[in-house]
Amino acid sequence: MALFVVRHQHDAERCPAGNPETGAMLLNHLSRPNVSRHGVLIQGEAVVRDEHTLFLIVEAGDEGQVREFMQPFAMAGSLDVYPASTCARVVASGGCGAPMPVIESGVDAVDPEEACQRAIESGLVVHRAHPLNCETSIPALIGGVVMPNAHFYVRNHFQIPRLDPATWRLEVGGLVERPLSLGLRDLHTMRSQTLVVTLECAGNGRARLSPPVEGEKWDLGAVSTAEWTGVPLVEVLDRAGVKPGGREVVFRGADSGSVGERSGTIHFERSLGLADAQDSEVLLAYAMNGEPLPVQHGYPLRVIVPRWYAVSSVKWLSGIEVIGESFAGHYQSDAYFFEYERDGQVVREPATLQRVRALITEPRAADSLEPGDLAIRGVAWSGASPIARVEVSVDGGPWQESRLVGDRNRHSWQWWELITRIERAGTTTVRARATDLAGRTQPDEPPWNRLGYGNNAIQELTLRIGQPVTAR
Repeated sequence: MALFVVRHQHDAERCPAGNPETGAMLLNHLSRPNVSRHGVLIQGEAVVRDEHTLFLIVEAGDEGQVREFMQPFAMAGSLDVYPASTCARVVASGGCGAPMPVIESGVDAVDPEEACQRAIESGLVVHRAHPLNCETSIPALIGGVVMPNAHFYVRNHFQIPRLDPATWRLEVGGLVERPLSLGLRDLHTMRSQTLVVTLECAGNGRARLSPPVEGEKWDLGAVSTAEWTGVPLVEVLDRAGVKPGGREVVFRGADSGSVGERSGTIHFERSLGLADAQDSEVLLAYAMNGEPLPVQHGYPLRVIVPRWYAVSSVKWLSGIEVIGESFAGHYQSDAYFFEYERDGQVVREPATLQRVRALITEPRAADSLEPGDLAIRGVAWSGASPIARVEVSVDGGPWQESRLVGDRNRHSWQWWELITRIERAGTTTVRARATDLAGRTQPDEPPWNRLGYGNNAIQELTLRIGQPVTAR
């Protein structure tokens, strides 16, 4: 179905609505049952007052179908039909006159407009329409242990593949004794495990680095927590039987496209060392928060690597390969590493364990606050170990230890809160600093690196107490 904007205009003396019978006839013509009989769909309508002009937003197979449907109006005045698009579609295309992005692989893909519109309706903060990248709004983080699927942040490098569960297979090969080809039913019959895991994009907080770096300008919402259910990876590896020469395990997603100077089409691929892959808590997940994986989060199967940055949790998993050397794929060797200059030399370190971080979710800078008791709440997490403490500083004062809410978690964020009192009106700064049980704590300044990963600097929030909030 194509989208059209229709404009009908008539002279004042020929206004059809001036005759009750003619007006009723046109209303019946625009009724849902009659519209559906003509094979069109009216998305919106508006009449400009005193100008005798009607606008319709219509979906139809082609322009001729629209004009045929609008014949009763054409008899009363002029009729203009314009091919149209939506804001989501033109942004995904890169301009009002640009064609839709070319899907580079033979895999059926979700329409970029559909995916973007769904994200907007879910309240996600869209950074890019195609490939779809959007973060969770901070207010959506408040309160729950897990993030509802619709509000969970989305990170993509290519189009979102739409895979048929009836024909989808997970191919397991390479340096294994028994190559496997597994369907969803096969996986559902194997031993399952459920874990609550926080996933964070390695670029979370990139927008706060100075000087700026290239890449998606994530603020602080490229992080979410969900309950994941699936088959422990070690179960599949044991069933396949890893040969003695196996060194790394490569995970291949069904999403693919062109990247920079790399020739041809490449798939999104990442690897884990064999010891990390055989960790019993790495999951091949087919469910998220008790439901089948949503398509934007990897349906029908994705990897979940607890405590690591989410780049390792490959979505739309289609293949697992055991190899005998270090993997050199684009997203392993050309991206997702920390790069620093030390003693005049460039040093690279892979982005693996999530760095310790605390996030203030309540109050928000936009809230109108009064002097008196103030509840400061948030979440904290670390890939190295559970959170030991979260401290809060108000107006540059001494660090006060907050109360950790609930049990300490190894794989997911930790809620915390501090009740303090602010007597005076004016501007107040609030800072939160997390420390994990491994002794790692957040730095005052962001650890700048060329690709903008791992910014876990202490968050500072400016609040206005007893003052009206100025819209910005």
